[in-house]
Amino acid sequence: MHLQQRINAFVKLGDFIGQFSNEAIKKKDNVEHNAIFFDGFKHQLKLAEESNGWFTQENIKFALKGWSDSLTLKNLTKWLQPYNLDAVNPRKIAIIMAGNIPLVGFHDFLSVLISGHNILVKQSSNDKHLLPYLAKYLEYVENDFKGKIEFTEEKLTNFDAVIATGSNNTARYFEYYFKGKPSIIRNNRNSIAVLKGKESTEDLKKLSEDIFRYYGLGCRNVSKLFVPKNYKFDTFFESIYHWHTIIDKAKYANNYDYNKAVYLMSEFDMLENGFFMIKEDESYASPIATLFYEYYDDAEQLKEKIKTDSNKIQCVVSSGFINNEIAFGKTQKPQLWDYADDVDTIAFLLEI
Repeated sequence: MHLQQRINAFVKLGDFIGQFSNEAIKKKDNVEHNAIFFDGFKHQLKLAEESNGWFTQENIKFALKGWSDSLTLKNLTKWLQPYNLDAVNPRKIAIIMAGNIPLVGFHDFLSVLISGHNILVKQSSNDKHLLPYLAKYLEYVENDFKGKIEFTEEKLTNFDAVIATGSNNTARYFEYYFKGKPSIIRNNRNSIAVLKGKESTEDLKKLSEDIFRYYGLGCRNVSKLFVPKNYKFDTFFESIYHWHTIIDKAKYANNYDYNKAVYLMSEFDMLENGFFMIKEDESYASPIATLFYEYYDDAEQLKEKIKTDSNKIQCVVSSGFINNEIAFGKTQKPQLWDYADDVDTIAFLLEI
């Protein structure tokens, strides 16, 4: 199968996904094979929400919108242009996927198949409904994908390389278990935002998207702020208030109540507004419904700290503070060439 065939197939997949990416799901006449797949995928969205309380229809559709926007001929061509994908020797690549946000493993799935390899997928039980159905659609629009995609719930066997994502504990297990194979092993990372104290209300409103989208469960979600000495949080709280209905979600509310009780009983200082808490803490990983913050008084020292802790940080959100920063509101809208942990997946796959 030629590269252009693979690209064209994913463009068609993007068109199919796009029907489900808006508030109102709308069937389009010009999307291939809708008669076979449309109603079935609509049902998969319902199953995904029923099996994982964090996967609301809003968040599933947000994820689908992101992939629909990415899977265009223009984007795929731009992404792949730097690589020589004409003479790939197909290998079987095992992918162990996380399940913290909808379709979180799709970029690895896309990378393996678009580069010409075969794929063996082990999904998280938290996100098991959407991808297999999309894989069937992909096989239907490009027959040559049949036999190249395999899903398993069993122990992984007979593969040539692995890409595995998990917690810090499981990553250590992965590193030991897969030490004889070419691998990309990902562990916990968190994203941070650096404020200068002069951000507008609109900037902070955009930042709230980076904080609250997917209930803060993604590695690209901002879990910590660095703020100037004597920073006042009044404008920050005003700017995020439009997210107040998030407390209506039972799972989120339970986490909010629990963490608030822990902080109060431990007599920790924190600020809260009825649906969200901020707490001064040196850690990068904050609990659900909580954002950690830390003061800084020297920008250069903070830049050095960020550099030193780069293996703990996925994204840095700021405006004119540091190289490779992410704009406010953009962490959950990565481009195809924005690789997790800054590890070039395509380059890795070409070296196998």
